[in-house]
Amino acid sequence: MTETPVKPRHKTPKAAAARQEILSVAARKMRQVGYAEMSLRDLAAEVGMKAGSLYYHFPSKDALATEVMRLGVEMVQQAVRAALQDCADAAPRDRVIVAMRVHLDTLLSASDFSSAHIRCYPFVPETVRAELTAVRRAYDRDWNDLIAAWLGEPPDAARVRDMRHALLGALNWSLEWFDPARDSVEAYVASLTELLPQ
Repeated sequence: MTETPVKPRHKTPKAAAARQEILSVAARKMRQVGYAEMSLRDLAAEVGMKAGSLYYHFPSKDALATEVMRLGVEMVQQAVRAALQDCADAAPRDRVIVAMRVHLDTLLSASDFSSAHIRCYPFVPETVRAELTAVRRAYDRDWNDLIAAWLGEPPDAARVRDMRHALLGALNWSLEWFDPARDSVEAYVASLTELLPQ
C-alpha cells in the first residue's frame, strides 16, 4: 500500500499575523540586546505563546534571525529602487543623493529590522551570515552601479568600493545618534552632499 503524501500546510491569516508579530518583536529584541542575548522564551512570552510554538513559524533561532536581518536589507533596498525608478532621467550625482535620502529615511523608519542587521551581523553564526550574502551583495551592486555612473567610465573598482563604504557607513551609523526631535534627514543628507565631488 502506498502512503498518501502529506500536504503542505498553508499559512492562515492568523498564522501570518503571528509570524509578523514574532518578526517585529525579534527585530526589536535583536536591536536592544543583540543576537546572543535574545531569549526565545522571552520573545514567546511577549507575543503570547509558548516557546515551543515559535518552531511552528521558524525552525530555529538562526532561521528567525536570518529572516529579520534579510528584511532589514530588503526594506531599504526596495524603497531605494522605487525612488530611483521615479528619477531615472536625473543626473547620476542627483540619483546618488536621492538614494542617500531614501536609504536614510527608510533605515530610520524601519529601524528595528535595519538596526538588527547592522548591529548583529558581526556576531551571528557564520551560517546566518552565509544566508545573508546574496541579499547584501545585491544591495551593494545597486550602490556600485549608482556610484560608477556618477564617477564616470571606466569606473575604478577600488574607488567605487571605497565610496560605497564611506556613504553607507555614514548613513548606517546614524542609527546610533539620530534623534528626530533634534535631527533632520534632509539636513544630514545635505551635509553629506557637500562632501561629494561634483
